[in-house]
Amino acid sequence: MTERHRHHRSRGEAVISAVSAGLFLVLVGVIVIINQNLWSNIRNFFNDFTQVTVTNTQVSLPAPATPAAHTAVYSATFQFALGIAILEILILAMRFGVGSRIRRKAQTVGDLIFWLGAAYLLYNLADMKNTLSVSQQQTMWFQFWAAIIILFGISLIVRATFFLAAKQMSPEQRST
Repeated sequence: MTERHRHHRSRGEAVISAVSAGLFLVLVGVIVIINQNLWSNIRNFFNDFTQVTVTNTQVSLPAPATPAAHTAVYSATFQFALGIAILEILILAMRFGVGSRIRRKAQTVGDLIFWLGAAYLLYNLADMKNTLSVSQQQTMWFQFWAAIIILFGISLIVRATFFLAAKQMSPEQRST
């Protein structure tokens, strides 16, 4: 790799970082603007936390006493996760454009999978119905967190698979 190519890649990574930070701030601002009462909803969400026994276990974990009462918070979090997923798509395109290292591309692919999956799970959590019993709501809450843990594992597997597959490609194939 030539010094010029390394400098171009380094400058490209700096641009990606600046664009990412700027778009992140825009995303947070937009979410706050379109979700009026967000701060009071977040405060109410955390004030509702209590120790809840997980169904069919002897394990107690913190959870909202009435999870369905906080769908506005879940909805805003869904919007954030979806926005980050879109940002990850842009970052991935930029990484290919500036010739980022395979490791960075693999990380971005793994992050993209996580945020897309989290957005899907949060969408379902935001759709929680007040008609469910409190026990059913709390079960859904714990299932959400179990699914997030599974999703984290899947994103790590995807990251490693992308990295290994890209490493197996010839240098000519990697540059396209």
